Parts: sequence; structure tokens; C-alpha cells
Amino acid sequence: MKNIIPYRAFTLAKKEFLQYLNSPAFYGAAVFFLIFTSVWLFFFRQLFASGQATLRPYFDIFPIVFILVIPVITMKSWAEERKTGTVEILLTMPFTEWDLVLGKFFACLGALTVMLLLTVPLPLTLLSLGSFDAGMIFCEYLGAFLLGACAIALGLLMSCFSKNQASAFLGTTVVLMVVMLIEQIVFIFGLSGWLAGIINFVSLAYHFESFTKGLADSRHLAFFILTTALFLFINTRVILFRKWK
Repeated sequence: MKNIIPYRAFTLAKKEFLQYLNSPAFYGAAVFFLIFTSVWLFFFRQLFASGQATLRPYFDIFPIVFILVIPVITMKSWAEERKTGTVEILLTMPFTEWDLVLGKFFACLGALTVMLLLTVPLPLTLLSLGSFDAGMIFCEYLGAFLLGACAIALGLLMSCFSKNQASAFLGTTVVLMVVMLIEQIVFIFGLSGWLAGIINFVSLAYHFESFTKGLADSRHLAFFILTTALFLFINTRVILFRKWK
């Protein structure tokens, strides 16, 4: 059983996840996430004044918030290992590249899941105040989870290229800002046709938008799953290159 890759990956993930629970940065990011999204919903989008029983305005801001939250989660994953020199020790241990990458990924995904679970009391409270669609809310959470997973995979890759946490944070923030907001170019310049299609295809926020409408489109599901797998695969290749360098 111990020779099965998922077992080793989850063992590493458990160790990494417990470190997150002892990290002030994680709690700071969680508090920021909860406060910012709630303030956005009740004060900027004025949920009660709108008279609409929908949490779409709440989830619409998730791509923006993830630009700052995800880098906090992923910045130390590989960058700190390189800075302290422990990455060399990891590479000499009996773990495959997939063990190491998936261990980091599952730990970060666990941290994000905790943040998302902390938001659940909000819709549960609002359900009694209006005719909210529970299925739509579930779909929105599914989209947020997939969006976060894809962003984490990208953040881990950026951390792998960085020498310290600061550069990992800044690099991931910039890259996420691009892939989250690039779809705005289509609206600003009124683009259409194949160019608009290409821009929308690489935009994570564009693929997340259908989930905020309560639509779990298989095309967007496949995009998030395959893109996440691609970023993780590239991460394993980078680790393999460094192992034999």
C-alpha cells in the first residue's frame, strides 16, 4: 500500500497542510478573503437593496480576490524549499516528482477548501431570507473550487521558478492578474471573432462565469481539470530537470 503514489502524496500533503494551520499568513489570507467578499456583497453590491435572491454578485468577485489569496497560499511551497536548501533533501528522498508536486498541491487545495468552507454559513443564513436556488449555489461553489485548484497549480509552478517567497508572491499575482482579467480586453475594445475566442479561452474568469450562472458546462469543467493537470505536469518536469541538473 505504501508504494502507491497517492498514499505518499497524501502523506506529504498532510505534513504541508499542518504547516499551513500554523502559519499566520494563512489566517491573514482567510480573514481578508472572508471580510472582502462579505463587504463586496452587502455594501458594494447591496444584496438586500437589490431585491434579488441570488449570490451571483458574491461569487463574481472570487476571481479578483483569488489574485491576492492564492499567491499567499502557494508562495512558500517551492520557493521556501529553495531558499532554505531543503529542496535538495526532498529530491534525494524516495519520492517521485508526482509525489512531491501532488503533495504540495493537495496541501494548498486543502487550505483553500478550508477558506471556502468558512464562507458556507453566509448562504446558509440567507437561505431562510429568500428563495435562493440551492443547486445554483452548489454549482457556484464547484466553480470556485475548480478555479482555485487551477490557480493553485499555476501558483505552484510560479513558486517553483522563484528563489524566495516575495518573488513567488509577486510573480504569481501578476500572472493570475493576466489570466483572470484578460477577458476584459474583449469588452474594452469590443473584439469579436477568433481573436475574442482565443482571449476568452485563456481567461480563467471567463470559464468561471458559467458556474456563477448555475451552469456546470462540461467544456468549462474539462478546461479547469485539464489546465490544472497541465500546470502540475509542467511542475513535475521542472522538478525532474533540477533533480538531474
